[in-house]
Amino acid sequence: MDRRQGWKARAGWLLAAAAVLGSGLVAPGLLPAAAGALLGGALYTALLHTLLMVAAPRLRPWTAGAAALAASWAVELFQLTGVPESLAARSRLARLALGTTFDASDLLGYTLGALAAVAAHLAARRLARRIGGRPGVGRAAQVG
Repeated sequence: MDRRQGWKARAGWLLAAAAVLGSGLVAPGLLPAAAGALLGGALYTALLHTLLMVAAPRLRPWTAGAAALAASWAVELFQLTGVPESLAARSRLARLALGTTFDASDLLGYTLGALAAVAAHLAARRLARRIGGRPGVGRAAQVG
């Protein structure tokens, strides 16, 4: 990946992160509480995945997904200490980033979010290869 491609990749991932963030701030509130909480957790992990890709666009989909999932689970387990709840009382940003109290069902949402982010990443990669006309992929492989 040359320098220009790296910037284009980062810009695409930044747009994806903005879309996921917007969805995460709006969509969970439109659903019943349990479904909204599950979707919120999934989008939290998907956001971490996209931000990892902004920082390191050469990461493989499964690596980024595993790292995002591990970070999400770590934050959820950190809530068992009570520290995030204390921080959230003083900062809305801390409340959004760290949550307040442990909920085991969030772990399922994070897992689903990581799987969805990896699936979307793999699909986007396949589409980019087809559009780019790389040999062995899409119509370019049929020519000749």
